[in-house]
Amino acid sequence: MAVGVIATLAVLALAAAGIALYLVVSERRRHGAIEEELSAQASHLEQLVESTAAIASSLDETHVLAQTLEEAERLFDARASLLPAGERGGATLPIRVRDKEIASLRLQTERRLSRGDLARAAVLTDVAGRAVENARLLEEAKVREAARAQLSDQLITAEQDERRRLALFLHDGPVQSMAGIALMLDGALNAIDTDQLEQAKTVIGSALDRHRQTIRELRDLSFNLEPVVLRDQGFGTAVRALAEQLGMANEIKINVDVEAAEELSENTQAALYQIIREALNGAIRRGPPTQVTVRVEEAEDGGVATVVADDAPGERRRASFDAIAERARTIDGRFSVEQGEDGGTTVRVELPPYTVQPRSV
Repeated sequence: MAVGVIATLAVLALAAAGIALYLVVSERRRHGAIEEELSAQASHLEQLVESTAAIASSLDETHVLAQTLEEAERLFDARASLLPAGERGGATLPIRVRDKEIASLRLQTERRLSRGDLARAAVLTDVAGRAVENARLLEEAKVREAARAQLSDQLITAEQDERRRLALFLHDGPVQSMAGIALMLDGALNAIDTDQLEQAKTVIGSALDRHRQTIRELRDLSFNLEPVVLRDQGFGTAVRALAEQLGMANEIKINVDVEAAEELSENTQAALYQIIREALNGAIRRGPPTQVTVRVEEAEDGGVATVVADDAPGERRRASFDAIAERARTIDGRFSVEQGEDGGTTVRVELPPYTVQPRSV
């Protein structure tokens, strides 16, 4: 009896030892499998990091997409291709830029891609989308910088031309008048010294008339350069005052509708005022016209269009509009001129929406 109990206990002990050994071996195998899986995941993550770094290092959209295909093939041992936006077929993942799909990445493999593979592929396409966005932003920045540099050059050129025109006007106008007045006063002094008082009186009267005319020319020049009314009373009042002045002097009717320009920045208003002045003076030189229309209106693209239309005879010389074209370029405006078959000219300057900045309060 005792021997049987001892034998049974020995069997049970051996069985327990076997079970324990089995559990130990199984646990070791499970730990080994987990270690292998973690090692594989770490390797995949390292490869994914390397791939995303390679994709993000490029600042060219075409190169970004090509690099994405190369890295996808290396990561998943698959044949990768790009499909047009919205097209699907097999294992495809969209590439989006600012929530807008620009293409799809298709992976073709002999095996079925796991959820982990698809997750890594989604990370890859997300990085590709961000890299494409960065490349586009850089390209836009380059375009804006080139436009800014070009605009700066145009502004400098326009300022130089304006100074040249101003210097020419002063030399041929007021300076010559003042020189003539000086000679007339010299003659008047000489007449006084020789007791020719009547002649001296006549010469001084003529000198006084020319002096007053010179003052009017200089006052007109000051008004044209920057009228006080434009700064103090606004764009509409300044343009209407200009139209009234030119209309009365040349007996023409000038219709003005420029309320759309009241909220523009002061710099833009000043430039538009000079454009309108140049266009009106050009129409008067060609005609003069019997009627002119000046209006500022909202353009179809959201910008602002300034239009000066007259019924004066057409001008064949394109160079006569160069001053207006130069002023338009300084504010990034698009200049155009149309001439009717029966006469009349329409000058149009359009400002794009991004150049139209509201007046600061």
